[in-house]
Amino acid sequence: MPGRELLDNLMQASRSALPSTWKSAFWLLKLMIPISLAVALLQHWGILAWIAGYLNPLFHMLGLPGESAVLFISGAAAGTYAGIAAMMSVHLTLRQATIVGIMILICHALPMECTVNHKTGSSFWKMGLIRILMAFVAAMFLNSVLPEMSVPYIYIGAAAESSLAEVLLTWAVSQLKIAVMVFLIIYVLMVLQNLIQQYSLLDPLSRFLSPLMRLFGLPRQAAYMWLVGNVLGLSYGSAVMLDLEEKGQITRQDANSVNYHLIMNHSMLEDTIVLAVTGVSVFWILATRLLFALVVVWGRKSLTPALSKRGS
Repeated sequence: MPGRELLDNLMQASRSALPSTWKSAFWLLKLMIPISLAVALLQHWGILAWIAGYLNPLFHMLGLPGESAVLFISGAAAGTYAGIAAMMSVHLTLRQATIVGIMILICHALPMECTVNHKTGSSFWKMGLIRILMAFVAAMFLNSVLPEMSVPYIYIGAAAESSLAEVLLTWAVSQLKIAVMVFLIIYVLMVLQNLIQQYSLLDPLSRFLSPLMRLFGLPRQAAYMWLVGNVLGLSYGSAVMLDLEEKGQITRQDANSVNYHLIMNHSMLEDTIVLAVTGVSVFWILATRLLFALVVVWGRKSLTPALSKRGS
């Protein structure tokens, strides 16, 4: 019976998702927890305020407090989860959280993801520089168009007058909550990924989406790679992307073209869910990343006419 088969597949996907969820969650928490602790201690000892004094003029132009530099660097170095964990350790408004959150989504886990880009045909340094630059451009854009949102963003840090012991206790409790959230989010994503693979949905989905490649300025045959990057992300999807190249299903040159889109707009499912559950608008997350993916790809094509002639 179809219903029975669906239930069996769901149970199988749920069971098989547990090992990979534990592994991924443990790896992410190893990055997140030290960074979150560092941010909490830096704030308690007044070091964030000291840093803010020097960086406030730059980040003020982006509508952000100077402490946002630490949040941005945390995300750029270690990834989205680490950046968001750091965000929740600093007092921010929802507007400020939206701006710095988008910066982190555009420019996160640079060492790891730029390595993936390099393996699939792009320059490590060029990908990194473009992402850093566009993160600041996107922040300036959002600062000019976002309405006023004075609602406080989630804060899980200790009160300013707290003792070091109170800071550490508050931090420890908050990390337990974050660990549960990380595990649940990754588990749902892993189950969904398993179901997509079980029902072989990536192929029909990529064929359906191939006409959109012309709009995105990408080769039509790159739809599958684009979909993998947007569903699984650069890190999780790197094995699939490399396999596509090895099997000759996409050329290295076309893979390089897709990377220019993916560095702005990848892992739409996971990244959007992770930031949206903390209160940031899904509209601003998706619209901003897609807009700047179009800007980067079409800007590159306009600067390199030869690529435009290859077309899609």
